[in-house]
Amino acid sequence: MDIRKLQRAIVDGLEDVKAQDIVVFDTEHLSALFERVIVASGTSNRQTKALAASVRDAVKSGGFPVLRTEGESNGEWIIVDCGAAVAHIMQPDIRRYYHLEELWGDKPVKMKLGATGKGLVKASEGGDDEDAAPSRPVARKGTT
Repeated sequence: MDIRKLQRAIVDGLEDVKAQDIVVFDTEHLSALFERVIVASGTSNRQTKALAASVRDAVKSGGFPVLRTEGESNGEWIIVDCGAAVAHIMQPDIRRYYHLEELWGDKPVKMKLGATGKGLVKASEGGDDEDAAPSRPVARKGTT
């Protein structure tokens, strides 16, 4: 499995529904369970649920499995488990309280976001983030 394509599919799904503060962490050295943790915020229960659905759709259309989704009944913190990558979709207050970035945040992954220069290549179009020119860690503060 190509972890770069899986993380790109997850980020694409988050960007399609305007997730805020998307951050991707390389956790390969911290856990044998998964290689990436992606944390993003949604402003309401409705948006976090829509973000989770968009991530599931993008991951499945990229040919990757979605093993489990937790937290949709409440919508404050939804976890989408995609095997090698786990997406945490949280409302801002919950995110500030648990601050997962302290747990996973020592090694952010660099990749291009939709807000950068030339536009974003979708996972389904075969873009390869590793061959791209170095960009910045995936962290967007305060954008929509």
